[in-house]
Amino acid sequence: MFDPFLDQLHSDLMEKGATALEIPSGLERSESQNGKSTIQSWLWQLPGFRRWRVTRMDAGDSLQVLNSVAYPDLNNDQPLMGVDLLWFGARKKLVAVLDFQPLTQKPDYLDRHLVELKNLHQQFPELSGEETMRSFDPNQYFSPYLLFCRGGAEQAQQSLPQAFNAFLDSYWQLTARSQAEQSEISPAEVQELQCAYNKYSAERDPAHGLFTSHFGNEWSDRFLHEFLFPTSTQ
Repeated sequence: MFDPFLDQLHSDLMEKGATALEIPSGLERSESQNGKSTIQSWLWQLPGFRRWRVTRMDAGDSLQVLNSVAYPDLNNDQPLMGVDLLWFGARKKLVAVLDFQPLTQKPDYLDRHLVELKNLHQQFPELSGEETMRSFDPNQYFSPYLLFCRGGAEQAQQSLPQAFNAFLDSYWQLTARSQAEQSEISPAEVQELQCAYNKYSAERDPAHGLFTSHFGNEWSDRFLHEFLFPTSTQ
């Protein structure tokens, strides 16, 4: 279901000069005991980004997942990029979250960094519903213009592919614009805010239970704290 999105994302990263970073041993890939589920991850560094992680989970018709978070360099206060796509094949149910995840909710920060996402929010009203995500406070580390959908096959096959490509293009546009401007938040504070995002997310990540059910508690705990949100225990 999500392989074309994964290919597009990796193609963009290679074009931007990405190089692979080492993933903690044993977390690069895992397979469930019954052999029905696999998970694979990639970790990249590229100009303008200190860390860009990607995870693809394949549980056949039961579940498909694509997740990615990008962490800009500390001298750039732009939002993180967050992608979370889940497809429950047996139920034909899609859950999609695409967002520029802000480091702060201050109005001037949002005005400065969310121009492109606001345009997308208006362009894809079917992915701009008012329903909020149940595990998170939408007013903390999520933008007011996130693209969010609980839909079905129509959204998965029509709206989402268009929105995903436009979303990536818009984030690259934001990156170019941010790099050309002076960051208004110091590198030390950006680091603190990115670490705070990791801690907040690790405490609330609904995927941990999902991963535990497929790959066991020990592996999933390591995956959560050593790969997904590696500063969350600090």
